[in-house]
Amino acid sequence: MKSRVKVAVVTGASAGVGKEAARALLQQGWRVIGVGRDPARCAAAEAELTALPGADFTMIRADMALLVETARAAREIAALAPEIDALLNNAGGVMAQRIITAEGHEATFASNHLAPFLLTQILLPNLLAAAAQSAPGSVRVAAVSSTGHEHCAGIVWDDLIFTEGFVGGAAYCHAKLANILFIRELARRLDGTGVVAHAMHPGIVASNFASHCDAAMQAYMESIADRALTPAQAAETLVWLASDPAPGQSSGGYHYMREAVPCSAAAQDDAAAARLWQVSEALVAGY
Repeated sequence: MKSRVKVAVVTGASAGVGKEAARALLQQGWRVIGVGRDPARCAAAEAELTALPGADFTMIRADMALLVETARAAREIAALAPEIDALLNNAGGVMAQRIITAEGHEATFASNHLAPFLLTQILLPNLLAAAAQSAPGSVRVAAVSSTGHEHCAGIVWDDLIFTEGFVGGAAYCHAKLANILFIRELARRLDGTGVVAHAMHPGIVASNFASHCDAAMQAYMESIADRALTPAQAAETLVWLASDPAPGQSSGGYHYMREAVPCSAAAQDDAAAARLWQVSEALVAGY
């Protein structure tokens, strides 16, 4: 089998865990395409990462709260990289207030779940193209979820835009549950293709993650700051999911500190995972 440079796509690559995952993969000799939102952070990260010895790094700007931007970025990536070996859906965040996007979605659910769902759908042919030239399990999709998913009893099917009683932290936990359910159904659908899918909890991370949180969430993050990992430490599990042989032996898992760990009962609901896929497909249709 002819050897080729492996390609990773990393969302949220302009700062924090995403930037450190991109750095680590570049240092392993991968080609990396990053996606980021903030123009200044994107420019700074691109300058920093392209300066690494031998680095092949490209940054694409997109606001992943908007499906039209996510779809544009996905098509740019697809054109740049016909074969993708790892798609790391890392971008996400918490909103202090209920924001409905111009497309009619609640911004937390849109950026944390609908965007990676759409990005993965558009890039799936590129992942499958890489899998066709690779050993089974070598091509990976990873989602950055959170132990926050444990605080959500289930998907709020009848009110995905949180018309009543919006709480930023609760909306975030809801989206993180959606991440694991998405990976669960994706793994089922990709069984036998050579592409595997996993979710992970990065830990408590010292980053700009909570900068848009409400006061209660910011206070909570501050209270546990002494236990925080650096972004580079948190990125280790994401890089491991992309590049280590071990995660290629299974699919549909949930990981922390490079170990498979249990997720909540709600996150193991196969019927909910299948239903979320259908609902998400309908919401991203046309993009």
